[in-house]
Amino acid sequence: MIVFDLKCENAHVFEVWFGSSQSYEDQKARNLVACPICQSSSVEKAVMAPAVGAKGNRSTGKSLATVKSEPVETTGKSVATSGNPEDAAKIKALMGALATAQAKALEKSDWVGKDFAKRARAMHYGEENHRPIHGQSDAEEAQSLADEGVNIAPLPFPVLPPEAKN
Repeated sequence: MIVFDLKCENAHVFEVWFGSSQSYEDQKARNLVACPICQSSSVEKAVMAPAVGAKGNRSTGKSLATVKSEPVETTGKSVATSGNPEDAAKIKALMGALATAQAKALEKSDWVGKDFAKRARAMHYGEENHRPIHGQSDAEEAQSLADEGVNIAPLPFPVLPPEAKN
């Protein structure tokens, strides 16, 4: 596994794990990598600060975390690490917990792909049985669903379609 910091065309920076560098390149070429904030698929690798451990005789007993030098935007609010490795570690732990919670929730949800809006509406209007689903929708369609009173929520992290997984 390898982790990359990615940056979209709207300057949102986010962290994504891939099986390999080649896996990243393949998924990017197929437009499967998207910003979790604005859903833009125009992303590039961002500059990452390396995690450098203390000298052997200066160890604090705590591991040093990667600290980004620029703020990371999330849902309209800016969150920046203070340069304190403990703060960065807390943020990483929270992001990890959120990713785990999303993965657990998706275990009981069906992937409907680009039919998401159609299927969500059908359930909302009683044309289809209610069940957990997830899929793809652009921002305009998502807003239209919300305006109609359809209960939806964006996922914090991108989801690969089942057919794209190894």
